[in-house]
Amino acid sequence: MGGFKQFLLRGNIVELAVAVIIGATFSGLVQALVRDLVTPLIGAITGGRQPNFAEYSFTINGSQFKYGDFLNHLITFLIISAIVYWLIVAPMTRLISLLDRDKTAATKQCPECLSDIPTEARRCAHCTVELVPDSEKPRQ
Repeated sequence: MGGFKQFLLRGNIVELAVAVIIGATFSGLVQALVRDLVTPLIGAITGGRQPNFAEYSFTINGSQFKYGDFLNHLITFLIISAIVYWLIVAPMTRLISLLDRDKTAATKQCPECLSDIPTEARRCAHCTVELVPDSEKPRQ
């Protein structure tokens, strides 16, 4: 039981639980936004007979196809995806590219094997060729 208790009290588990709760609440908020505001507005603009997409359907050979609820979920998915992309994915991609740029600035290419090596290296770790520091290279 001690190991299980330690596992549950670890910071990552608590943070994950908080993220799931906030995500579920946010999803419910966006679903309500789409169901109660966005789709009735689109229905009013397009002259729909029902005030909400959830009631939209058509019938073929006695089978009723309710596509309105699918439209509600599709709009909800698109809104949540856009928000996640703009608030999480894009900033993280930008941060990673900035960190990688700093990493590549501190390296140079080995003239023999073309692998990346630290700029201060005197010998390549990959092909073991001896490197001449930039300050000792003859000027042309």
